[in-house]
Amino acid sequence: MRKRSKRYQKDFVNSTKEPVTLDEAIKRVVNWKSVKFNQTVECVIHLGIDPRQADQAIRGAISLPHGIGKTLRVVVFCEGDDVDKAKEAGAMEVGGDELVSKVQGGWLDFDIAIAHPRMMGKVGKLGRILGPQGKMPSPKSGTVTADIAQAVTDYAAGKVEFRNDSGGNVHIPVGKADFDEQKLVENVSAFIERIKKMKPSASKGTYIKKVSLSATMSPSVEVTL
Repeated sequence: MRKRSKRYQKDFVNSTKEPVTLDEAIKRVVNWKSVKFNQTVECVIHLGIDPRQADQAIRGAISLPHGIGKTLRVVVFCEGDDVDKAKEAGAMEVGGDELVSKVQGGWLDFDIAIAHPRMMGKVGKLGRILGPQGKMPSPKSGTVTADIAQAVTDYAAGKVEFRNDSGGNVHIPVGKADFDEQKLVENVSAFIERIKKMKPSASKGTYIKKVSLSATMSPSVEVTL
């Protein structure tokens, strides 16, 4: 069983186990000052879906109103005129066969991979490498697209992907602890609203069961629904 630090245990004892409003949850998460670095704030939503059923899967991407406080490293699988467009938009590395080979060789020092639809025949062979990393380009997340420049711009600025895990949870970073609290509130609200609109028709009963916020090294705080 994972051993928690004395600081974490103290914070946990002092935290409430009762759900609080979103504004209050944000205040509690960002005011844990015992950590000496700028923590990432995350939002986790527990859904009433059956994650074993493909027609209840939740997957997508979102550009939060105020970003996440981080510039993501984007690579692009493309050829021809799209190469210059991707570089101008801010991609850290762009290429076709040579980039596929580089990733096959074990290079994974990037956050997001984008691919032109014409490249998917070649990029598909990287599924076993990029899939477990959560970096495989997908039409559902918008990382397989003909509009390479726009995709690079969006993801480099902090557009984040999400998908449910085996427990029916979806989670994303929603900013940094030094963000203005209202900006965090708006980011979290945008994520919750996006998930609400994605409710599968096959999902029965309560859809959003629980929403929690936490920082990198702090206990979570449950938000009232």
